[in-house]
Amino acid sequence: MRKAVGFVEIKSIPVGIQTADEMVKAGNVELLLSTPICPGKYVIIVGGHVGPVKAAMSKAELVSGIYLIDTHILDNIREEVLPAIAGVTPTQQIQAVGAIETISALTAIIAADTAVKASKVSIVDLRIARGLGGKGYLVITGEVSSVRSAVNACLAKLGISGEVTSTSIIPRPHPQIVESLLK
Repeated sequence: MRKAVGFVEIKSIPVGIQTADEMVKAGNVELLLSTPICPGKYVIIVGGHVGPVKAAMSKAELVSGIYLIDTHILDNIREEVLPAIAGVTPTQQIQAVGAIETISALTAIIAADTAVKASKVSIVDLRIARGLGGKGYLVITGEVSSVRSAVNACLAKLGISGEVTSTSIIPRPHPQIVESLLK
């Protein structure tokens, strides 16, 4: 069976908490993230096999009602994206850095999955909306050509619709920049 991740964004914190509870009760899913985000929204991320995630997402739509902003199921997500949802991930060596800013928290996770599927890169950091005005961003590393390929894949998938707001690629970043990224 394939792994899937379901994302829900709600415009009410109390309804978000209730929705998260109902989602977990609805099926055999793991609650990966359930938290308020800027500006006054609530995001829920659940993971598991495709069927239970779809059942949890159906429950989310039902419970959140008029407070629902967006839902998305990402099927067959790469395993290295899941720990990155929680914050900075350990990285061996930083050769080049790519940064991708997205219009929403959930789009940052889609971009992270797209990047690691497109090229041999590692996720250094994945931030979703906390203190970012609802935006998200990710930082990836690898060889310059791999980072460039991953950033271009994200732009191809999400840039046309305006979901990627900006990107940068930095070959051989200064050690002080590397240090600041790993904090």
